[in-house]
Amino acid sequence: MSRAAIFLDRDGTLNVDTNHLYRVEDWRWIPGAKAAIQRFKAEGFLVIVVTNQSGIARGLYTAADVDRLHHCINNELKADGCEIDGFYYCPHHPDFGEKIGCECRKPNPAMLYRAKADHSIELAQSWMIGDKLTDTAAGLSAGTRAILVGDQIEIERAKLAGDDRLKMADTIQNAATYICELSRMSTMSQTRPISA
Repeated sequence: MSRAAIFLDRDGTLNVDTNHLYRVEDWRWIPGAKAAIQRFKAEGFLVIVVTNQSGIARGLYTAADVDRLHHCINNELKADGCEIDGFYYCPHHPDFGEKIGCECRKPNPAMLYRAKADHSIELAQSWMIGDKLTDTAAGLSAGTRAILVGDQIEIERAKLAGDDRLKMADTIQNAATYICELSRMSTMSQTRPISA
């Protein structure tokens, strides 16, 4: 049975973006990010992280470093009673490493399609949340709805783009409130008896 998912960007959305983060000791949660994940999970959503990690192609760190960091993040979340259901990352960069045709680097939607296949996700009922237009563009391309959070420059660019499928929120917690309230309203409308 297909389920709805919340796709989350990582750096700048869940954690403070310190530029090519890979060390566990450098990870710092953005205020409210853990609470948002807990709320999504309580509401029945799958939670999937999709992140560009060009530092691998640049030779700054390895895939094993990224896997180790993600494992530690999930262990911390499990201690708080929730977890991320999947981590997907693009290790490529067009100017570094092997010159291959990369379809996974956001704004391309391939990471979301992989997660859909792995977790039986209903993309039309899902959301992509990120702090850059490349994040939300990946979601919209895959058929999800999208929310842009935080970065005022990106929000101003989004306003200029004028795409009414794209919502905006100042924090990830406010994005979670919007999505969860909308989800509950939708569920209520589906279960409400039809009056004669």
